[in-house]
Amino acid sequence: MQYGVAFLSVSSLRESPADTAEQVTQVLYGELFKVVEVRKKWSRIRLHIDKYDGWVSNNQFRFIEEEDYKRLILEKPKLVTDLVDFVQLPDSQLIPVTMGASLNTLELLGHTFEGNFTNERQPKANIVETALNYLNTPYQWGGKTHFGIDCSGFTQMVYLLNGHILKRDASLQANQGEALSFIEESTPGDLAFFDDNEGNIIHVGIIMEDHYIIHAHGHVRIDHLDHTGIFNTETKMHTHKLRVIKRVVKR
Repeated sequence: MQYGVAFLSVSSLRESPADTAEQVTQVLYGELFKVVEVRKKWSRIRLHIDKYDGWVSNNQFRFIEEEDYKRLILEKPKLVTDLVDFVQLPDSQLIPVTMGASLNTLELLGHTFEGNFTNERQPKANIVETALNYLNTPYQWGGKTHFGIDCSGFTQMVYLLNGHILKRDASLQANQGEALSFIEESTPGDLAFFDDNEGNIIHVGIIMEDHYIIHAHGHVRIDHLDHTGIFNTETKMHTHKLRVIKRVVKR
């Protein structure tokens, strides 16, 4: 087994080894992973944070030693908290980093950082506050940053910035936490999941106060949540059918 680290601001993790292949998620600066398979131009990797598999271009990551990987994954995550900041290379060049980028690998990469970061688990009340920082972020399939994000990437990053680990896809996140019977039992920071006509979980959002929800649909937006699902406050129509509410963080 080989190991790697992302050294660029954001890289696409693709479904297959081709530039035209679908982006399934993104790899942010400092993320650690196992390198499962190496080809001439592409490698299949498995991200440490959520065990997600995909293909990344070989010129967008660096191989690291197994002992460094095993040491770093035991450290408490240190994450960038500003929308955009920069790490500095030894020759004074800069690499932009986005909110949620990991700083644990700075020394290993020989980079420095002087911005704001968090490495503490936050109370549940802070989840919605973090989510509001993503308002109006455009929707992008597989995205995880303010420049483009999908529904489960949004919930994953908001929870991560508060010290909690979610799986990558909505269908996987729906298997985490404790199911609630009614919306009235929910508190801000709980997750609401929505399904299609075949019963497949296809969407997720973060519950707010007074039966509102913040979620990524077209862009990160706030809509009304009722027992039927999400009621779009602009079109005055339901857009998603409620399946289940889950409590992953208790307080």
